[in-house]
Amino acid sequence: MTSWHLEALATAAPVPYWLDRAEAPQAAARLVGAQDADLLIIGAGFTGLWAAIQALEDDPSRDVVVLEGDRVGWGATGRNGGFCEASITHGEENGRTRWPDEYPTLHRLAADSYAGLKATLDRHGIDCAFEETGVIAVAREEHEIGWLTDRPAAEAEAGDEVVWLDRDAMRAEVDSPTYLGGLWLKSGRALVDPARLALGLRRVAVELGARLYEHSAVTRLSDDGSAVLAEAALGHVRARRCVLATNAYPPLLRRIGAYVVPVYDYVLVTEPLGTAERAAIGWRNRQGLADCTNQFHYYRQTDDGRILWGGYDAVYHWRNGFGPGYEQRAATHELLARQFFETFPQLAGTVRFSHRWGGAIDTCSRFSVFFGTAHGGKTAYAAGYTGLGVGATRFGARVALDLADGRETEATRTAFVRTKPIPFPPEPLRYAGITLTRHELARADRNAGRRGLWLRALDRVGLGFDS
Repeated sequence: MTSWHLEALATAAPVPYWLDRAEAPQAAARLVGAQDADLLIIGAGFTGLWAAIQALEDDPSRDVVVLEGDRVGWGATGRNGGFCEASITHGEENGRTRWPDEYPTLHRLAADSYAGLKATLDRHGIDCAFEETGVIAVAREEHEIGWLTDRPAAEAEAGDEVVWLDRDAMRAEVDSPTYLGGLWLKSGRALVDPARLALGLRRVAVELGARLYEHSAVTRLSDDGSAVLAEAALGHVRARRCVLATNAYPPLLRRIGAYVVPVYDYVLVTEPLGTAERAAIGWRNRQGLADCTNQFHYYRQTDDGRILWGGYDAVYHWRNGFGPGYEQRAATHELLARQFFETFPQLAGTVRFSHRWGGAIDTCSRFSVFFGTAHGGKTAYAAGYTGLGVGATRFGARVALDLADGRETEATRTAFVRTKPIPFPPEPLRYAGITLTRHELARADRNAGRRGLWLRALDRVGLGFDS
């Protein structure tokens, strides 16, 4: 297996598998000339598409314009692993730690939003390979077993169905010699094809009446007193209200830049496994999997029999570096390939990778979506999902709409919505701090999970980073 990981990677296409596979419709027209709207949505990823759909379900007569700088789903929406979870707080532990008094309410709001997501898929016939197979958190080191065995009571208290798997039971589910146990989180967790989900939401938004413009990047967003003005290369839109849904992209509002950094995550996808390869690893129940370490892998099967393998080496680039030049990183893809075959050595020599890519995660210091308004309340934004946005974006869009419309709800009254994350420092402290944190997280993983002085200091101020 010494160099097989390099051979297996040699012919992988440098494009996202989901976007390469999806049958995208013809591109919508570019924005040309002057347009007016009741509601302008900037960004046609999950947040923007959910905002358009919910706004038009609320009021079918509302004139909604959606501006997308590239194609629908081109950003993180079409590049992620397709893990769709009923969490708005980036998991139970993060939610309970940061909002202990509100967590029951936040858990219920998340469950309601997840149910609404499923209902929308059913109602509009969106085929996105939605599979409620659950996710297994995998222990690969002895100290991680204790982390997992402490969790079932808390998860069950929140109403989630969990099953502890010892070493033999874990390997009966998915066979890797590296596994020592696992916690199967069964409820409120699904796998999807994220590009097909985005295209399905695009179809619904347009059918409901949204006016979509693609290849229409907004270069300036301002307030002209009575409306929000969004300027693009060939035209502009004046709107009474605006939802900003650009997430990891360079922010159109300077204030967002203090709270969000783009962190690049990298992914591989294999060619379809044959009958012998599938038999060698089991995995008949098709769960999503994720390691327990700070630097963790996430992986799952696709509906055409491939394995998606990503994560571990999250990378921040100097001064919020962002753009196509960061989407391929040979060192990280080679590391991921080697780690894949260390996890599944029975696949070495037969399985190759078909796709490799990277994409930016909109990371904030609390690891979950946060909200804000600008332009005298006429513009609202949701950002900072930190890697669990497939499910949480529906909730984020709902709250952003309510904030833009000045509507008070149970969600908008929560501290979760009303408070911001701790901001990141400016450069060069930003780069130095994130780089040091990544180094210390890796050191903790090598040291049985024991966190050093730097990580403990971050924990105390509410910046308990993981990758």
